[in-house]
Amino acid sequence: MHHRVRSAAKLLAILLSLCLFRLPLAAADFDAGKVEQLATDEMRTTNTPGAAIAVVRDGTIVWSKGIGYANVETEQPVTSDMLFRLGSTTKMFTAAALLSFAEEGKLRLDEPIGNYLPGLQPQIAALTSHQLLTHTAGLTDESVMDGQHDDGALASAVRGIDASWLFTQPGKIYSYANPGYWIAGRACEQIAGKVYADVMDERMFLPLGMSRTTLRPMVAMTWPLALGHEVRGGKQVVIRPQADNAATRPAGQMYSSVLDLARFTTALMDDGRLDGKPVLSSSLISKMTAPHAVRPGDGSHYGYGLMISDERGVRLWQHGGSRSGYGSTIRMAPSEKVAVIILTNRSGSSLPRTAAAVLEMTLPFSSPRVNSKPLVQPLSDKEMAELAGRYTNNRQTIELAVRDGQLIVLRRGADVQGMARPLRRIADNQLGFAASQDAGSESSAEARYFVIRGSAGVPEYLCSGGRAFKRQPGSADQ
Repeated sequence: MHHRVRSAAKLLAILLSLCLFRLPLAAADFDAGKVEQLATDEMRTTNTPGAAIAVVRDGTIVWSKGIGYANVETEQPVTSDMLFRLGSTTKMFTAAALLSFAEEGKLRLDEPIGNYLPGLQPQIAALTSHQLLTHTAGLTDESVMDGQHDDGALASAVRGIDASWLFTQPGKIYSYANPGYWIAGRACEQIAGKVYADVMDERMFLPLGMSRTTLRPMVAMTWPLALGHEVRGGKQVVIRPQADNAATRPAGQMYSSVLDLARFTTALMDDGRLDGKPVLSSSLISKMTAPHAVRPGDGSHYGYGLMISDERGVRLWQHGGSRSGYGSTIRMAPSEKVAVIILTNRSGSSLPRTAAAVLEMTLPFSSPRVNSKPLVQPLSDKEMAELAGRYTNNRQTIELAVRDGQLIVLRRGADVQGMARPLRRIADNQLGFAASQDAGSESSAEARYFVIRGSAGVPEYLCSGGRAFKRQPGSADQ
């Protein structure tokens, strides 16, 4: 009997040690002081006045910190509960809201959006929710920072989207496009019979306990708020007036804090549960985080409002955001229930090196990160002749031309002497091209261009920065 008791006690001790092993290991690996120093250094090199950071594990904020200034003029310090404007990380929430209607049978993702949203131009009405949410609708990208401020702006803007906004056939290729999310947000309004900001309050923010998150600037300013900044003449300056455009809210206009966003990441990584209660359906999360569309060039995918990738054996869900005066990044590792959230108050800043360092500390990557410089090779005459031509995404254009035995990239018709940059093939990616000022350089690429070929093997699209540019017939350089 005593032997059985001792054996049971020993077994219980082993089980307890196994259960507790994971958290102490994470705590040992995570160095808050190092992260703060990395963030401070990166803020200095990127001229970023302020940032708020939160690290989440197993539904708990293991560390959060405000660093720098919310306003460089008053030197008000950033705090963890302070609001920032997110930019495109808003798309996670718009996608989740539209999916919630699909879960209730009020919308089918594979049917034309015009079935649920009357008044659209015919070719826009034919687009599906799936295409809109995955950036495969063939829409050109627009990101208008300033505009109307009232709740009716979204409906007005969406009515103005017509066939001229389509740069290619819907369903052909991934090309990041904010207007797709404007339409998705407008569909939420129509189905709910309420304006977008109210739909998000009722369907997302209140159920998730995100008590300070809002789409409305006049509400955001009643909470501690980091002001947006930009760099002029090497100096950080407050942007006045702050940019606002209610028509673009579904694509990138949320105000939130790292503390509120930690609740959302927790629910996503815990199968929709938060504080022991279901707040999002498991089916919704499965649809949202499925790898629906291939993102050309890097092997990653886009789900619904999320980028999906596998990095050294770990699945990551993530998105970044940039608005006038602000930047953000949210990265999640669902298998480990780890998230890092970074918000900044400088246009386009998101502290990617700091985010990567946090993940290195907290995730079981199968191998160390290798920051090798891409090897570049010259293109053959045949390849250059085949690739030369004009590629467009409506008003945006990339021109490739052969000059002096080199393939030159000309953006928006820039002259050869001014903006010309020779291209080389990246050795480990036959579809990737690295632009370099020095034709013989083997240094890190300034930009990458990925060629997508059609069924006949002829170049059909040139992809750069998440946007696709369609080759125009008869545009080969002579």
